[in-house]
Amino acid sequence: MLIDGGSQKVMSTRDAQKIASQRNLDLVIVQAKAQPPVARIMDWGKVKFEQQKKLRENKKKQVIVQTKEVRLSPVIGEGDFETRQKAATKFLSAGNKVKLNLRFRGRMMTHQDVGRKVLLKMADQLKDLANIDQMPQLLGRQMSLLLSPKPEVIKKVQSEKKSKIKENQDAKDED
Repeated sequence: MLIDGGSQKVMSTRDAQKIASQRNLDLVIVQAKAQPPVARIMDWGKVKFEQQKKLRENKKKQVIVQTKEVRLSPVIGEGDFETRQKAATKFLSAGNKVKLNLRFRGRMMTHQDVGRKVLLKMADQLKDLANIDQMPQLLGRQMSLLLSPKPEVIKKVQSEKKSKIKENQDAKDED
């Protein structure tokens, strides 16, 4: 069966190939297992180009989420804590996940509860920007907690990215 524009005809493969070559188009099999097999006359290069174009555009729309790391200590000073909090806020605002790592040294391993409190305090400070993906977990001498940005933050980042792309395209059009 041959689909040509809007019409459907049953014909031999040779005839269909002749028609396609006369029009400088390609004969593409749509369903090989059907009885009779279904083929369509089209410009295959154009179809392939359109598919690649869609793939590129979908790739641009994808949001790549990176995981940033912020290192803490169980005996961290207030100023250092605020600095690390600002860094984590910056990462979350950019739409990245944040892994809070707390390293125990020497005898500090006996006071894991202090480290857990520091991590939970940081998570509490960032609760309006992030959700806790992974509660504090001890791996060797490190305790870590994973935060991911809230959906509202991600939407905001995406809209900002779209507006930036639009501005760049407008600037190119003006040139």
